[in-house]
Amino acid sequence: MVGIRTYDRRTRDEAGAFLVGELERLDQTFNAPLMEVTWQRDIDLREDIAMEDEVSSFTISDFAAAGFAGAGKSWIAGGSTAIAGVDVSTAKIGQPLHLWGQEVGFSTIELGKAARTGRPIDTQKYDAMQMKYQLDTDEMVYIGDPVVGATGLLNNPAIAPYGFAQDWSTATPAQILDDINGFLQYAWVRAAYAVAPDQLRLPPDRFALLLKPVSDAGSISILKYVSEMCVSAVQNGRPLEILPLKWTTGRGVGGLDRALAYTRSKRYVRFPLVPVQKTPVEIRGLQHLTVYYGLLGQVEFVYPETVSYGDMVALGG
Repeated sequence: MVGIRTYDRRTRDEAGAFLVGELERLDQTFNAPLMEVTWQRDIDLREDIAMEDEVSSFTISDFAAAGFAGAGKSWIAGGSTAIAGVDVSTAKIGQPLHLWGQEVGFSTIELGKAARTGRPIDTQKYDAMQMKYQLDTDEMVYIGDPVVGATGLLNNPAIAPYGFAQDWSTATPAQILDDINGFLQYAWVRAAYAVAPDQLRLPPDRFALLLKPVSDAGSISILKYVSEMCVSAVQNGRPLEILPLKWTTGRGVGGLDRALAYTRSKRYVRFPLVPVQKTPVEIRGLQHLTVYYGLLGQVEFVYPETVSYGDMVALGG
């Protein structure tokens, strides 16, 4: 008896070969899954890391002097022989770097089939690897990874969240400005008035509410009104940059949405990363294999007091 070979839908889809009718026009465009990553927009990289490194570290220094911080000035008399000095203490903070990798492989047969169908399997698999890398990095930057014990820009347990007061779905533009100003002032105080945040990230639904006009005249949006009139704008001499961020949804205490205020500068907060590299192509029989690899660190809060969280009132609540 002659065996009959059958193919299920998954087998046909993976091969990229489909039955096309005579009167069917197949669009050959490669339509990848929808995705959005914003980590490159929101954080600066620490780029002095090498592939051979296992830990990224930095130091934090404190200093003290007699008569410092409101306890009197360091006066000396003309004939003094005992003069107070300054003490400096330095602590090192280190965090592990994590090796990331994906193998991209395809067979000579797959290449032949891809050439016949006009859909390059090697390029598609490379694009899929790049998408996975971007998604993994995006998640690592914002929320870290519990498997390796890393936290991200939005969930540092050492940062206590501020509580917003207004339901923005019913609040007036003035009340929204007051609510945001309260949060920004909280962040400014946390940084000892040394740094006022220049970035504000909001849940997408809150950001959408800011696009409404301030008045019926419609000459200016709440977004522009807030960005130009808030505490940070006045202190920094430029508008506050307010942008939506999907990772803030449900990230707060009790599942509340979370706002993020910080200053984008590698001096205050940054992400260690070694860009993706690849091994030479290895041929095993009919298989062509390449490994793409890189290093992902975890967010370094050099000055955690310059980063603030604000848990928001539920809409319609």
